[in-house]
Amino acid sequence: MNRIQIILVIGLSFVFQQFANCQINQNIQFLQNVGELDSIYSQNLEENRKIYVQLPTDYDASKNQKYPVVYILDGEVFLPTVNNVLSFYSGGFMPEMVIVGISNDSNRMRDLTTSKVTEMYGMPFEQENGEAAKFSKFIETELIPFIENKYPVTNFRTLIGHSYGGLFTIYTLINHPELFSNYLAIDPSLSWDDQKLIGEAQNKLSNNSYKGKSLFMSLGGQLHMQNSEVTIDNVMQDKSDFTLFARSNIAFSDIAKQKEVHGLVFDWKFYPNDLHGTISFPSIMDGLMTVFEWYQMENTEKINSFETSKEELYEIIKYREQKLKDHFGYSEPAYPEELLIMSGYMNMDMGQPQKAKMYFEFAIEYYPQSPNTYDSMADFYERNDDYDNAIKFVTKAFEISGDESYKNRIEALEKK
Repeated sequence: MNRIQIILVIGLSFVFQQFANCQINQNIQFLQNVGELDSIYSQNLEENRKIYVQLPTDYDASKNQKYPVVYILDGEVFLPTVNNVLSFYSGGFMPEMVIVGISNDSNRMRDLTTSKVTEMYGMPFEQENGEAAKFSKFIETELIPFIENKYPVTNFRTLIGHSYGGLFTIYTLINHPELFSNYLAIDPSLSWDDQKLIGEAQNKLSNNSYKGKSLFMSLGGQLHMQNSEVTIDNVMQDKSDFTLFARSNIAFSDIAKQKEVHGLVFDWKFYPNDLHGTISFPSIMDGLMTVFEWYQMENTEKINSFETSKEELYEIIKYREQKLKDHFGYSEPAYPEELLIMSGYMNMDMGQPQKAKMYFEFAIEYYPQSPNTYDSMADFYERNDDYDNAIKFVTKAFEISGDESYKNRIEALEKK
């Protein structure tokens, strides 16, 4: 490779870095309208680190509900995208989650690269790098405890990173798999340091179990920086530095696909129409859909059918309850409160009172601090002329909320 080509390769690698930094600077003002700005001083990094935290839209502190949490590297850039995806898909396709955007607007290369290099493509390289181990320790011993003590999150965590952030994401999976359940590595820079992390990954994936962990990885369509005839079908035959980035990604994916060896749930996707700077948006959507595929609702056609028996519906709900517990590691409501209550009212309207009562009972079981669940059960009893039980459940709603409307309803029921 001649000197001009070397300069081009290095220059383009810095374009990727500067593109991310540019996005960071452009989105700071907007992000203040999306996530709450917070910060933590890190003893490991010896600096203050900004974070952005977005709670679910329907979060209610009085319900004491906790949520899975997704951590995003380069949070200034990608938190809005994750928030948009969750706003469209949470509930049926993935759980509602607390979003934590980690700032990487300074010392990005230092923190996210996984080994130290002093030269790149045969030329001196003096920018600070290779401190991923220290940054990982910050996340493990400082950031995660800080988030779990201050915000309504569980210990079910997802990590998302792009480019160097994707490199760090795979580094964390390989070396600290216990920190997160899901990993999304978007166009990761696995070519770093002559593919050093790939060699380490091959050894660890072959000798350790990653059962219960999920990884989604993506690759953008710019496979060769100068030659458009290089395609996904022939890129591995090209041995130039211009395809090292893509070849590194594919080489790692071939290792990760050996699920029978390491137990990792792995999926990989190529985006031929996206560049390094645009691939994050579709990757975040597809990645979250993929790693939470198990969360998606099953038997919806039976739930929607009024011909399905109460007994079968009961088994469907209990099955989902157990499935969520198996994946999360703790108990979670099988369905959102609103869906259970809506199903109860629909069955009342269709003249199927026993099914309606069952849905309201599940709503109370799963959401015992919600006055609306008790008020809905009161509606059931009132419609069936059982005023004593209707008063009992409205009274419970009033005790929880103190809302005067419930008190007024109790008085109205007592007159019947």
